[in-house]
Amino acid sequence: MKPTLLGLCGSLRAASTNRLLMRESVRAFGDCTFVDGNLRLPLYDGDLEAAGMPPEVQTLADQIAAADAVVICTPEYNKNLSGVLKNALDWVSRTKGAPWRDKPVAILSAAAGRAGGERSQFSLRHCLVPFRPHLLPGPEVFIANSGEAFDEKGHLKDERAQKGLTELMQLLRTASSR
Repeated sequence: MKPTLLGLCGSLRAASTNRLLMRESVRAFGDCTFVDGNLRLPLYDGDLEAAGMPPEVQTLADQIAAADAVVICTPEYNKNLSGVLKNALDWVSRTKGAPWRDKPVAILSAAAGRAGGERSQFSLRHCLVPFRPHLLPGPEVFIANSGEAFDEKGHLKDERAQKGLTELMQLLRTASSR
């Protein structure tokens, strides 16, 4: 049976380099059922929550719970994870159950700067810790100067980056089968 891989992209832009990186991660993961999680959620608001959990939030929480593994691609906005991604984490934390608990999770980042999103990964790890997922420690994949990192087919140009991505995704695949 094929594992289910859920992808969460912290950038909403269709042509974002993090979306390209997410597609590359699926390719490196191998044969799977891929689900692209929707992070177009309302801003977290306790009044909205009190009126009933928004259906798109519950759908995302259910997708996390049902996935065998999750890959999160985060841009770096002002030396942090994106507001879109943080908002999704805040909403999912308010749903019933513990969808992240023990879930194998790999974190990737692509950013225009020379560090490739290193700080966004650090902040994302910090935000995920309370949910107690199985966060893979590495290899860390940071795609710097991301606007130049992909070829016309959307594949990573740098062999070293591709090697790290492949290793990380194979570790995620192994963790998903336990």
